Amino acid sequence: MRTFTASKQNIMSKRYTITTALPYTNGPIHIGHLAGVYVPADIYARYLRLTGNDVVLIGGSDEHGVPITIKAKNEGVTPQDIVDKYHAIIKKSFEDFGISFDNYSRTSAPIHHKTASAFFKTLNEKGEFIEETTEQLYDAEANQFLADRFVTGTCPKCGNEEAYGDQCEKCGTSLNATDLINPKSTLTGNTPTLKETKHWFLPLNKHEDFLKKWILEGHKKDWKPNVYGQVKSWIDDGLRPRAVTRDLDWGIPVPAEGGEGKVLYVWFDAPIGYISSTIEWAEREGKDWEPYWKDEDTKLIHFIGKDNIVFHCIIFPSMLKAEGSYILPENVPANEFLNLEGNKLSTSKNWAVWLPEYLEEFPDQQDVLRYVLTANAPETKDNDFTWKDFQARNNNELVAIFGNFINRVVVLTNKYYDGVVPEPSDFTDVDLETLAAVKAYPNVIASSIERYRFREAGQELMNLARLGNKYLADAEPWKVIKEDEARTKTIMYVALQIASALATLSEPFLPFTSTKLKGILNVSSSAVENSWNDISEKEVLLPANHQIGKAELLFSKIEDKTIQEQLDKLEASKKANEAANKAIEPQKDVITFEDFTKLDIRVGTILEAEKMPKTKKLLVLKVDTGIDTRTIVSGIAESFSPEEVVGKKVTVLVNLAPRKLRGVESQGMILMTETPEGKLVFVNPDNEKASNGLQIS
Repeated sequence: MRTFTASKQNIMSKRYTITTALPYTNGPIHIGHLAGVYVPADIYARYLRLTGNDVVLIGGSDEHGVPITIKAKNEGVTPQDIVDKYHAIIKKSFEDFGISFDNYSRTSAPIHHKTASAFFKTLNEKGEFIEETTEQLYDAEANQFLADRFVTGTCPKCGNEEAYGDQCEKCGTSLNATDLINPKSTLTGNTPTLKETKHWFLPLNKHEDFLKKWILEGHKKDWKPNVYGQVKSWIDDGLRPRAVTRDLDWGIPVPAEGGEGKVLYVWFDAPIGYISSTIEWAEREGKDWEPYWKDEDTKLIHFIGKDNIVFHCIIFPSMLKAEGSYILPENVPANEFLNLEGNKLSTSKNWAVWLPEYLEEFPDQQDVLRYVLTANAPETKDNDFTWKDFQARNNNELVAIFGNFINRVVVLTNKYYDGVVPEPSDFTDVDLETLAAVKAYPNVIASSIERYRFREAGQELMNLARLGNKYLADAEPWKVIKEDEARTKTIMYVALQIASALATLSEPFLPFTSTKLKGILNVSSSAVENSWNDISEKEVLLPANHQIGKAELLFSKIEDKTIQEQLDKLEASKKANEAANKAIEPQKDVITFEDFTKLDIRVGTILEAEKMPKTKKLLVLKVDTGIDTRTIVSGIAESFSPEEVVGKKVTVLVNLAPRKLRGVESQGMILMTETPEGKLVFVNPDNEKASNGLQIS
């Protein structure tokens, strides 16, 4: 029997601290969060664990943001009620979806309050803050200073009239509330005034030289262009001191003299949540947390969306540098935004695919969403999620390629050999080339993952499944077995090696599928379970005479009906938004009573109706007005069929001057109105005693 070899990977174990942006606990997680942050972070962490590294994946809920206080105010509950509700929902969603956090904490936890307060005290005692009395926006009616999200106005950069006091979501510019043009209080709608208040500021301008050297010179080649470009733009514009405290009653009290009635600004306390979550994990696991944040051999990676770049690349590193004992991030692979069916995701407009709903409506299909979000990851530009693409990638790739290959291999192995891996004979050149190609995939996929190219890595995994399908299709064991049993055993042996490689290499991308496939191959918790590096290094992945299990479908086809139900949900959201946003027409100019008495409005009944040829909107009606029967042309054909309106009682303006429409003289007007959804309805008398011809006054 000819053998094959592969070069051994030289991978040294390293320590990694991986953080994920802390979601606001004012609503559930949606696919934009998953695609931008959590799926790529989980792929990265799972891969690193499989390659033998010391990894801690850290997450948690951001529970001190102003959006939380706004939601609590709107719902008539306390902020704590809001964060308790959504923290539980978010945490369970992540667990059910398979995000492999080593610790998922929350910023309302005592350990976080203690850690953030200590961090502030250290910087304050070192003189790293500036204390200043400044003028801030104040709402006299609400009797309070207005934090960022309690103010909206016009963005001074792009002119967006709905910018918030901390950021313009249209152009991404980070703002101070006092930067806004024509600011308005979201509490009362009033124009706020300026009032003096004392706050602590982090002088970012003091750290400009450090940031230029560390990022603009040190990370020019290895950070993503979108991240590097945004940071460069900020630094080129010149950095200014930024407040680290706010006049609020929800958050971490400022631990300093004069801090009464003030809390730590959320952008200051939230990233410290990564540290406090790590401390919480270490205490639970009996570990020392400091090497994960203070050892130069540790690699710190922040996974975030593009709206958080400034906080993780300028502000938080400046905080860490000012403290003096912490390492700085090696990389901040921020993604762009994911759109939904061609429109920007919006939580307020319910234009989203919510993770809890997905998990309920697509049971046991977590990996389908993970795969599609990875394939469409907005790594270099905004990308679009569509339900049709979701269906196509499931049916044409996961089912037809990955699932089909595994099913054929397992079914044939059970059919020919009762599920026992056959002993191979001589390998052909094709066999050896195929096995050598399998051994190359760990390095190929790893190279993409380590460069944060998760879309590319996911497609390389699918290429391995394609390799398996092609090998089987070309070898045709179902034909060969009729004339050459020894050759068939070799074919099936090679195919089973590919299946075993897929079971391991799919784990970062498709963890539920990987677990299921390992169960089918009977390699879970056994001596034949492979690590990532084993795929390249071991000569045999699944040994001869090993017993595998029966075939199970890894993926199932998604039908058109299921997709249409999701599209219908989005359409309902769109109509609800249109209805909510439909403007009420303002009152017209005042008229006199004499003007009104000139209108002759009567009760009538539609006797006949037909569509006007070559038009979409017009119906030609015969109407009994009580004083005569007349022709009226009405633009209601898109809302009503001719059959629907015959016999309808209507309100008719009978003394309107006649007007020719498409050659037909119209002798009056049917009074109509329009619902918020855009549907026309008759303004008609509903009393049976209102007979034709009666005047309406």
